[in-house]
Amino acid sequence: MNTKKKILLSSALLITVALLAASKPAERYFEIAKNLDIFATLFKEVNALYVDDVNPNKLVRTGIDAMLNSLDPYTNYIPEDEVEDFRTINTGQYGGIGAITREINNRTVVTMIMEGFGAQKGGLRIGDEILKIDDAELAKLSREQSSHLMKGQVGTPVTLTVKRAGVEQPLTLQFKREKIKVNNVPYYGMVATDVAYIQLSDFTPDAAKEVKIALISLKEQGAKSVILDLRGNPGGLLIEAVNITNIFLPKGKLVVSTKGKIPENNLNYETLNAPVDTEIPVSVLINRGSASASEIVAGTLQDYDRGVIIGEKSYGKGLVQVSRPLSYNAQLKVTTAKYYTPTGRCIQVLDYTHRREDGSVGSIPDSLKKAFKTSAGRVVYDGGGIDPDIKTESPEAHMLTQMLFERGLLFNYATLYVQKHPQAVDPRTFTLSDEDYKDFVVWMKDKNYQYKSYLEYELQQFAEEAKKEKYYTDLKAQLDQIQTRIAESKKNELMMYKDEIKMLLEEDVVSRYHLEKGSIEAGFKYDDDVKKAVEVLHGSAQYKKILNMQ
Repeated sequence: MNTKKKILLSSALLITVALLAASKPAERYFEIAKNLDIFATLFKEVNALYVDDVNPNKLVRTGIDAMLNSLDPYTNYIPEDEVEDFRTINTGQYGGIGAITREINNRTVVTMIMEGFGAQKGGLRIGDEILKIDDAELAKLSREQSSHLMKGQVGTPVTLTVKRAGVEQPLTLQFKREKIKVNNVPYYGMVATDVAYIQLSDFTPDAAKEVKIALISLKEQGAKSVILDLRGNPGGLLIEAVNITNIFLPKGKLVVSTKGKIPENNLNYETLNAPVDTEIPVSVLINRGSASASEIVAGTLQDYDRGVIIGEKSYGKGLVQVSRPLSYNAQLKVTTAKYYTPTGRCIQVLDYTHRREDGSVGSIPDSLKKAFKTSAGRVVYDGGGIDPDIKTESPEAHMLTQMLFERGLLFNYATLYVQKHPQAVDPRTFTLSDEDYKDFVVWMKDKNYQYKSYLEYELQQFAEEAKKEKYYTDLKAQLDQIQTRIAESKKNELMMYKDEIKMLLEEDVVSRYHLEKGSIEAGFKYDDDVKKAVEVLHGSAQYKKILNMQ
């Protein structure tokens, strides 16, 4: 082929590629317009012809939710009437009195009072049952309606009518709504003479500022090492995660990279400020509930060998969302990118890009996970959350304990206990005596707390399968015997699961005297992860060995 033909062929190929590239966006826009038109005409026909009246808002919302759910669980539509709640979650701020409530057996009860706000100053107590908000009776309202009534514009008055244990007549309490800022750091303190503890529960604005203030204060109290507790933290603002790692890492360090379809979403986030302390030993606690920004902090500190990670494998959310305004004051929260820790690993555990034929999503298989190396040469992996350096087990509470909590029986007993014992207790040393626990067992005798254990469910399923397979008649005697033994054991189950029930009771009791901080301190004596972290931080040689620092 001569040179001229080669040039002509190359030119033709370039023109063809250019035409294809130009046609793709046009084709895509046509497909979008076509499908929107189909949806609109379909909706009109259903609305006009369906046998029953349809609710247009509900029908369209169902369609939107189903469409977005086919992408991932984090891409969500937020209609105008839910935007305020969405802002509250993202900013940790709202207008209210600083009281947290929960519905127990069709009663709205106060379960926590936020320190320093109107609810505490106005005399509201944990355990109070709210009967009315202004003139509205809560018994006639939905949970959502009562929640909106409690919140409101800063500076506006609100009156609560409450029923209090030990007080015959309902009480009328008056408050003025104020700006409530939920703390990202609900607690910080010393768990040993030289070991600091900081609990970080959210990544809303000022999270890094709160952690920084806590660390500086604790160092002034003599802290030589620090535990950063991210257990149960679902994440939040990415920039707060970057700034928190900056507390422990020097300026100019890569923290996280984001990569998406649009080039503008391909960003590198580095530490920008002077750190607080780049030498203090750090232990980070994580569990299955630690997600997103929590995993950025844990993963970054792990990649730089800056701290020992203790606990369970984290959740595995490696996706980034942004919010976009829609018409009629609605919002769209949409996934725009994946994030990568400094070593280059993405910890996303579920592959939403490749769904199965039935629409379900699978975890990224171990065979496709890649190995990466930390600054000190330790091997870490992507595709499945953050693996702790020291794995611990957090056994799930027994079904009995969960049921006692969900039905409010532990909460109600704590209310009665405090009524009989008005003198405040020391959160760290308080423990229910054996006599106290026996009183609880006696109190439970006339309470209805029947439930089916996991074993009973399994036994029932086994019996049903035996019937299908024609073995039931032969096995019935043995099955009845097992069921009888289970029933006998359940008679003593309050004593069998005394330790975990007692722990929750103690935390609930202490919260009445010392609010959330007291409840957290009451749990330290049962917290194996905190104990392990203190042990590692006290053992300098072990700490260095884990991080390849020797």
